[in-house]
Amino acid sequence: MSQTVRKLVIPVAGLGTRFLPATKASPKEMLPVVDKPIIQYVVEEAVASGITDIIMVTGPSKRAVEDHFSPNYELISWLKKQGKEEMAEEVKKIADLANFVFIRQKGPYGNGTPVLCAKDVIGNEPFAVLWGDEFHYSVKKPRLKQLIEVYEKYGDPVVTAYPIDNEGTKKYGVIDGIKVEDGVYQVKNILEKPGPEKTTSRLGSIGGYVLTPDIFEALEKTKVGQGGELWLVDALFKLLKKRPIYAKVVDSIYYDTGSKLGYVQANVDFALRDKKIGPEFKKYLKSILK
Repeated sequence: MSQTVRKLVIPVAGLGTRFLPATKASPKEMLPVVDKPIIQYVVEEAVASGITDIIMVTGPSKRAVEDHFSPNYELISWLKKQGKEEMAEEVKKIADLANFVFIRQKGPYGNGTPVLCAKDVIGNEPFAVLWGDEFHYSVKKPRLKQLIEVYEKYGDPVVTAYPIDNEGTKKYGVIDGIKVEDGVYQVKNILEKPGPEKTTSRLGSIGGYVLTPDIFEALEKTKVGQGGELWLVDALFKLLKKRPIYAKVVDSIYYDTGSKLGYVQANVDFALRDKKIGPEFKKYLKSILK
């Protein structure tokens, strides 16, 4: 029987250069989508999927992320004194979402380094990895929960698969795999941005993993690759030679809030879904799109 997945690693040490100058002094993960920072949507998805312990691997400019998920009793007390009980409860709930651990990143650039930095906190158990500047919106079941269920069935690492178009094959890694059941593939290869001419697959590898602890040994043996960075996908290739890796086609809406267009799209969609401002915002959009 597979171990329970209860820990999550979120790398948040990136510089956020695509959003400069907005991210010069504020982490990109703290940019708001309507009224919550991007990274809170990531955390809420994880908690809804059964995660209890969240390890954030941060950098020197990410203090605001740590502060956001830490208790602020002074603010809560002030809000209550002002009669803003509902708002005080919303603020209190943020720190209560999970057990938070913050680690400073050490080592080369690349998305494999923060995962390796969490090795001692993870220990010998399976864990999840989600990026801090993108998230999925699911009506029925959280994206991470969908991955965890596949892990629980097969006992092997699981990556997110998301339907993409021809243009997506130029932007994302593309999964080449064998279908083992509806929505689940055994991965044979992940092609890095191959373009539509070099692949018949239209399944993008778009963030989100459930990994087993042997990924750490694979990362330790992986050489720095493109751009002098340590890449998680390179370590997954090493692991693929030793054990199966599965891909789950998730039922969700993906928001690439690490890009300007994806960020704007997320704000529009969530504003329309908001019960308080949605109706008026919809009227406004109709008025300017005539």
